[in-house]
Amino acid sequence: MRRKPGEPIYLKRHILGLAAAVVAPILLPLLYNRYIAPLSFTTIYMASLIIAVIGSIALYLIYRSSAENEP
Repeated sequence: MRRKPGEPIYLKRHILGLAAAVVAPILLPLLYNRYIAPLSFTTIYMASLIIAVIGSIALYLIYRSSAENEP
């Protein structure tokens, strides 16, 4: 089966990276809050924003390299 031009490629690593980028900003601060030390709402919010920005940059770099190799 041949793909149409411009149709996106979804590799397993892309889907896993997207899932991690969606779950990590929510889950990581809450796990830290529960198991390590209590955090204020502001700290959880700021940590979530920072994790989301880092995840979005990582996804951009992953998808960009795949798109450049696409004919």
